[in-house]
Amino acid sequence: MCFTCVTKCSQGSFEKRILTGGIMIKSALLRSILFVMAGALLPSFAFAHSGAGHAGIGEASGFMLGLTHPSSGLDHVCAMLAVGLWAAQMGGRAVWAVPLTFVGVMALGGVFQILGISLPFVEQGIVLSVLLLGVLIAASVRLPLWLGSGIVGLFALWHGHAHGAEMPALASGIEYALGFMLATASLHAIGIAFGLGMQRMARERLVHFAGAGIALCGVYLAVT
Repeated sequence: MCFTCVTKCSQGSFEKRILTGGIMIKSALLRSILFVMAGALLPSFAFAHSGAGHAGIGEASGFMLGLTHPSSGLDHVCAMLAVGLWAAQMGGRAVWAVPLTFVGVMALGGVFQILGISLPFVEQGIVLSVLLLGVLIAASVRLPLWLGSGIVGLFALWHGHAHGAEMPALASGIEYALGFMLATASLHAIGIAFGLGMQRMARERLVHFAGAGIALCGVYLAVT
């Protein structure tokens, strides 16, 4: 009789812990999604409150135009968050070296476009970057630093070229470049903070889920 009561109590306690753990995971995931969305939309809010969003392109600051541009497309936002997530996942020097490589090579890609140097498969490369980075994060793939930096560098070249192609004719090139480099670094920082935070909370599975979500965005971009 007592043994049965103890068994039932143990089962109830175990089920309660499972339920509580599930609620905590869902809550953490929701907070993380909201945090990432807020970070992605922050430049757009800044743009709107600056008054530039209601002005003509000639009146708007080239810096503000560059600052808001990366957040204007799902492909750019996903890729830049993914770079930060993957860097955090790899750890060590990759935490700063991988994002720094992306920002630097992205600027070079923008210069290529301004100089009239064309690159093949830019749109396809951007979609591939979202899909592949998402898969790498979901599968928790850790590559040597030189190889990981090389992969994100190639993707950054395509992203930078696209940024340069979409620069308004009347905007200052230098200010525009500084703006989109800052926005990119900010999105990287959000990804890094999320990735490292989940590791410290022993919630790295959420990083895998985020990677899977980014990969699904890549599939969506590929078929639309």
